[in-house]
Amino acid sequence: MLPLLLNLTLAQSTPTLPPEEVVQPQIVRPLPGQLDKVPVFNSNSPELVLKEGILLSTFPPDGKKVPTAHLNFPFRGRFDIFAHHIAKAEPPENVRSLYIGIILHNPSSAPVTVNVLQAASYLSQPEAPFIQLPSFTENILGTVFSGPGDRITSDVLRGKRQEIFPAQIVIPPRQSQMLLNLPIPVKGLTPPLNGRSTLIRLRSSGTVYAASLAMFAQTNPDGSERAPTLDEWQNLLNNSDLAGPRDKIPTPLEDTGKPRVYGRVAGVASGSGWRAFLVDNPQARYLTIPQPGQALSYALSTVHGGSLGTSQIQSANMLVRYPDTAYRAHGNYGIQYSLKLPLYNNTQSSQTVSVAIQTPLKEDSLVKPGLRFLNTPSNQVFFRGTVRVRYNDDRGKPQTQFIHLMQKKGQLGEPLTLLNMPAGDRRLVEVDLIYPPDATPPQVLTVTTQAKS
Repeated sequence: MLPLLLNLTLAQSTPTLPPEEVVQPQIVRPLPGQLDKVPVFNSNSPELVLKEGILLSTFPPDGKKVPTAHLNFPFRGRFDIFAHHIAKAEPPENVRSLYIGIILHNPSSAPVTVNVLQAASYLSQPEAPFIQLPSFTENILGTVFSGPGDRITSDVLRGKRQEIFPAQIVIPPRQSQMLLNLPIPVKGLTPPLNGRSTLIRLRSSGTVYAASLAMFAQTNPDGSERAPTLDEWQNLLNNSDLAGPRDKIPTPLEDTGKPRVYGRVAGVASGSGWRAFLVDNPQARYLTIPQPGQALSYALSTVHGGSLGTSQIQSANMLVRYPDTAYRAHGNYGIQYSLKLPLYNNTQSSQTVSVAIQTPLKEDSLVKPGLRFLNTPSNQVFFRGTVRVRYNDDRGKPQTQFIHLMQKKGQLGEPLTLLNMPAGDRRLVEVDLIYPPDATPPQVLTVTTQAKS
């Protein structure tokens, strides 16, 4: 027994060394382009819902019992809906399901057609549990995911519309219809905690208002649960206040010297996609690869206090919001980045070039000449999502790959693709991703030319 006790004592008395920082001397550029103007209905506050009510309403306040709960923002044409909320049995014996409803209203005197372009909604239990995965996994079939935010963005990136959503709904004049009416069950779960994430891309032929609502399941005479009806949802919309409990109030965007609270989003954000042509300068038509042994990075999903030395804030502006929620859509959850890299080898010899996504340590100004990583990444997962990469391989054949990444804080990341580029070679690489909920910004897209051995 003595050796075992001695080993235990040694293990307990030997502190785990913190991971060491590694500085990679790479240039970081702001991302060219900008967010488009497609409005995004972004319902993420309160994240944990214990009190039923209005999560987000863009309806006019007229005739509503709590006018301040309605932000009066009409949608027309293209718009997106993102929603993520969590239910918990509180107290533990109260295991009624929490229903999330998304209602659309046509205020006009003519029917309005709403086309559902892509859509996905998943529960964390059992449909998309948070599991540990390798940092790099091929995901051609879309079966690799960790968490509902990861799964919805993977589906929508592939252009899918989940079968629970209709291809189209027609809303009669001055009427409303439910776009979503789904439960977050907690019964039988340990702990009794569950979440649902939803991402929908829509196109409307006319003006519509939208609201996301939370209501506990109604009860049938036999004691079983049933979904709320359209009338019950409309009654809640007209007569309820905001759902609760409310999240932490965000700190001002300007640096106050105090701990920064970004807050959670509840409002309409401006921008659903960011297209970028990554070239040497605005007049150029190609991106010169770095010199051998060097790297070049472009910032992704930068936030206040985390611009990686670029001074660029990519977080979407809020067109309307509740006063106690985030000032911007920090993290750009559900926003698609479509990045084109027309690579050019201007050297006199063949070069091996890689393109990767990385998760450096967050900083606003670079305190050292390069990005900081950890030699042993921490246990905190900062990015879990699928990336699509398209390019012509070394034989000239077009390739499309879907790669699932699970990166931890400070992780360098493996190459999405490795290209052997002869002298003078030009090669277009396209990288697409929908920034996944449950990720922590910022990241970078990095082009590296391998050093000659």
